Amino acid sequence: MDCDKGFSSSHMILKPEEVNLFDLIHILFSTDLRKRRFVDSAKATEESFERRWIIFISIVVQKMLQVFSKPLAFVGSLSEMWLNLLSINGNFFKLSFNFLRGKVVIPDRTSANFTSFIGNFDKRLELDTNIKRGDKRYHAALSMMASKASYENKAYLETIVNDHWKMEFLGFYDYWNDYQDKATTQAFLFRDKTDEHDTIVVAFRGTEPFDADAWCSDFDISWYELEGIGKIHGGFMKALGLQKNIGWPKEEINKNDSRKAPLAYYGIRERLRELMSQNDKAKYILTGHSLGGALAILFPAVLAFHEEKMLLERLEGVYTFGQPRVGDESFGKYMENYKLKENGILYYRFVYSNDMVPRLPYDDSALMFKHFGTCIYYNRHYKAKVVPEEPNKNYFSPFGAITMMINAFMELVRSFTIIHSKGPDYRECWFMRMFRIIGLVIPGVPAHCPQDYVNATRLGSPDVFFPPQQS
Repeated sequence: MDCDKGFSSSHMILKPEEVNLFDLIHILFSTDLRKRRFVDSAKATEESFERRWIIFISIVVQKMLQVFSKPLAFVGSLSEMWLNLLSINGNFFKLSFNFLRGKVVIPDRTSANFTSFIGNFDKRLELDTNIKRGDKRYHAALSMMASKASYENKAYLETIVNDHWKMEFLGFYDYWNDYQDKATTQAFLFRDKTDEHDTIVVAFRGTEPFDADAWCSDFDISWYELEGIGKIHGGFMKALGLQKNIGWPKEEINKNDSRKAPLAYYGIRERLRELMSQNDKAKYILTGHSLGGALAILFPAVLAFHEEKMLLERLEGVYTFGQPRVGDESFGKYMENYKLKENGILYYRFVYSNDMVPRLPYDDSALMFKHFGTCIYYNRHYKAKVVPEEPNKNYFSPFGAITMMINAFMELVRSFTIIHSKGPDYRECWFMRMFRIIGLVIPGVPAHCPQDYVNATRLGSPDVFFPPQQS
């Protein structure tokens, strides 16, 4: 057994980099995964065909992402440049006119004016002035804006925090992934401070559409079982800072000479220790959209594993948006009934309509992943309710396909009417409307965009924001 598995009582680790075509085909016919060199499993039991099929798909997708990572990144870079060309020059007609005059404004990727692919869906910069400190929706609305902003570059983040939100920017960081041997995880920190309170916000970046490394983390269904805690998604643990050949030691060990940046968990933990020491009354919250949401809820799990009492006590809340499942039922019970409740930590998991990502990985007999915590579910009218699990929990349902497509059509119609019913702050751009057309075929894709989550946290009822036992 490798050292990095010594911290876990059981494991199932996929190694797509070691697979060949012969091994890949044989996984569908051999029930014993331990005979496959690209699967490291401590389980002695034989696996069902359904589970082997899911492993097969996971490995194939990761291999394809590795092969096409550079073309994918090129397409993403080109798309972002084109969207920013249109935006900075006004529109397509103004861009054409500027081109004829030789006065085209070329976007600078490092400037505060450059917007990411995700950012082009929703370009709102300002916080909702109707939601002030003390409003039950305040932290949720602030967290969602931070989660949306996390996809942007450092200059953009510094400008939006300091100039638009009138808060203190504390830094943007790239973090290392030992298993992909590169920096794949990003987060930024800022301080929301008044005379009455001092709150640090840590926002993890989610999956960027053209980032093959982030998608590999999502599709890696490896898992590690921590004794007394439960089984946890391996891809997310690696993105958070699982140390290769070591696991989760108390401190970061720099045995990997190629590591050019700190690991996310250790780097953020150290920064929080420093910030908390400056003010005994300071608190912090964790947030993220998509993959960022998974990292946000895993962070306190590792704090608990390391018995970081001070940081757990100072953690005020975790707010995740469109978050995938991160562990099994045992992990959920450990976090919800023990660590979160014990330390008075609020955990709100927001799900909008038919968003596909919160319904993955599957919660079925083949996979063991399950959600936990307070789920606030919003329908297309942004009506909120607290539910134990979002409807249609595994998304793919032939019986629900027609209903979801009708709902997607109504969302497309709403994109043209919401400005009249809710005001100019809710105007949707042409890019978001084009993406909603995709929803007529695959409803769960546009539903994952930040646009609807920002709307939901602003328009939804504040009555759902209570501790879980009062919901």
